[in-house]
Amino acid sequence: MFAKETLEYTALPLPDRADLSDAQMQAEVDAFHARMRTRHSVRDYTARPVPRAVIETCIRTAGSAPSGANHQPWHFVAISDPDMKARIRTEAEEEERRFYEGGGGDEWIKALEPIGTSADKPHLTTAPWLIVVFAQRWGQFEDGTRYKNYYVPESVNIATGFLLAALHHAGLCTLTHTPNPMKFLAPALGRPASEKPTMIIAVGHPAPDATVPAVAKKKKPLDQISTFVE
Repeated sequence: MFAKETLEYTALPLPDRADLSDAQMQAEVDAFHARMRTRHSVRDYTARPVPRAVIETCIRTAGSAPSGANHQPWHFVAISDPDMKARIRTEAEEEERRFYEGGGGDEWIKALEPIGTSADKPHLTTAPWLIVVFAQRWGQFEDGTRYKNYYVPESVNIATGFLLAALHHAGLCTLTHTPNPMKFLAPALGRPASEKPTMIIAVGHPAPDATVPAVAKKKKPLDQISTFVE
């Protein structure tokens, strides 16, 4: 993406400019808030296919996120292949069993009880798509030499948020899954040593009998998640 000889600053006029009234701003953000309040982490999926083009557009949206020095230190591996999904499920469940058998610690496991999770992860094979998010710890110039990436966790987290919002906007359900450790994912998916897996996102349509934990509907009110200094 980058060449050493073209690292220079060039200013462009702002290409996309919104000019909304205060009332229009409020209406837009109210609509977005209402839409995002209908997003739920779903563990029960149907086998209904999701077109690859939809996934591609959602990933393009994620790729538009801001990043440190615009290095865009992320890579998204979208998987629909049943064999690969089965392999990921097998290896993820092995890690999860170690976690639930004591590796996670009593406090962490206790905290998960209201969520109703266990070492069994059928969503990893039932959901039509898995998207594995990788963080790129360093990049390479066209001649193969390395360059440092900056604010990698922050950049990847923002892009992942864009991705989840885009998938929800497409009418799809998601579940973020972070088996610990996740070292098996890079070799399984042929990713280079510069990349570290951060998350598996299951993507698809909810099963007719899908449920969510009651506790998941309890969100902190505004006064507990924000402070205004005016």
